[in-house]
Amino acid sequence: MFKNVFGSGFLVRTAHVILTWVITLILFLHDTDLRKQEETGELTLPVLFVLLVLVSVLLYFAVSLMDPGFVLSEDCDVQFTLGIAEETQDMIPQTTKSIRLRRCGHCLVQQPMRSKHCQTCQHCVRRYDHHCPWIENCVGERNHRWFVLYLAVQLVVLLWGLYMAWSGFSHAPTWQLWLRTNGVLLGAAAVVAVLSLTVLLLLGSHLYLVSLNTTTWEFMSRHRISYLKHCGADENPFDRGTLRNLWGFFCIWEPVVWEHVYFKQANDPI
Repeated sequence: MFKNVFGSGFLVRTAHVILTWVITLILFLHDTDLRKQEETGELTLPVLFVLLVLVSVLLYFAVSLMDPGFVLSEDCDVQFTLGIAEETQDMIPQTTKSIRLRRCGHCLVQQPMRSKHCQTCQHCVRRYDHHCPWIENCVGERNHRWFVLYLAVQLVVLLWGLYMAWSGFSHAPTWQLWLRTNGVLLGAAAVVAVLSLTVLLLLGSHLYLVSLNTTTWEFMSRHRISYLKHCGADENPFDRGTLRNLWGFFCIWEPVVWEHVYFKQANDPI
């Protein structure tokens, strides 16, 4: 399920697309390696660069418009088939971690474990990570892996663009003349450099959290989350080891019943 492209976040998405293609145009209009190769008929790298920019834009729209994992009212009925009904909960061995699902005070749906209500989207989101103003959408169970993939592709594009911008700076006898000649390219390079650092930090932090099988919300607010505040500082009931965490995140597409993982970890012998 995808959102309306002209709905909420339209201005943010428009600004992102305009900025992306304006910077790409600047790199081709100045005396960068991209333009030099284009002028000599060596089109392989220019075409690859444009295609990679296009892929990054398409991934941006995908994570921005797709359903991040909204909890729907009919999901409550599905929980009976997944073993999360109250009768089944009574059969779970009681531990210090045993909790019951709570009902959202805003949209009145029963929240699966690791879900949270987003005030901006006005929905509860499964395996909620955070609401990202850059994409004007939540990052949750359905689009989190696509968000990480988008960050990786965007980082490659930005670093490649930064290198191309560096190759386009021309020499001048004075600083005033140099700035007059390279001012636009310098501005584009500065924007790309700031964005590169931002995306690098975002990608690094998300990969780190994914390797631990935790989310941004859980990492920042674990002391306020009912199913985590009773755990130790270094205890994560969803952590199944780095390799299994990464495999489950990138390669397993079926929804996970986190209650099963949580209570299994709670009842495993030490």
